[in-house]
Amino acid sequence: MARGDPEFVEFVQAASGRLAHAAFLLTGDHHQAEDATQTALVRTYASWARVRRDDPYAYTRQVMVNHIIDNWRRPIREQPTDELPHRQRGDVAEEVTARRLLQVALGTLTARERAIVVLRYLFDLPEQQVARELGVSLGTVKSTSSRALEKLRQTLVEAPTPPGGSR
Repeated sequence: MARGDPEFVEFVQAASGRLAHAAFLLTGDHHQAEDATQTALVRTYASWARVRRDDPYAYTRQVMVNHIIDNWRRPIREQPTDELPHRQRGDVAEEVTARRLLQVALGTLTARERAIVVLRYLFDLPEQQVARELGVSLGTVKSTSSRALEKLRQTLVEAPTPPGGSR
C-alpha cells in the first residue's frame, strides 16, 4: 500500500461523517466521538491491504465500537484545568538518602538475587513470569527472593541513620 492511497482517501471522505455521527450517538461527546473516529480510521489504515477487499466500513465501525467500549471499561477521569497540580514532596535530601541506602542494599545482592527482586517487586511481575524471563524454576525464584529480601532487611537495619533522625 502506497502512502496517500487514493482508495483509502476516498473511503475516509465517504465514511467519516457517518462514523463520527455514530460515535457521537455512542459517546454523547463530540470530542470523544472525533477521537474514536480517528482511532478507528488509523487502525483501518494499518490493516487497509487486508480490509479493502471485504467491507471496510463494517470493519472500521467495529473497530470504533470496540474502542468506545474499551473506554467505557477503563474510563479515564481527567479534569482539565489551567493550573498544574501541586505535588506533595518531602525533603529532597531525605529522598536522595533513602534512594542511596536502597542502592547500597541492592549492591549487596548477587546478580540473580537483584534481578529477581527488581522484576518481582519493582516491575510487580508474578513469580511464574519472573521464572520464565530468567529461565529458572519457580522454586528458585521463591527461595532466591526470600533470601534476597532477608539480606535487604539486614543491610537496611544495619545501615546508619541518616541526618535528621528518620529513614
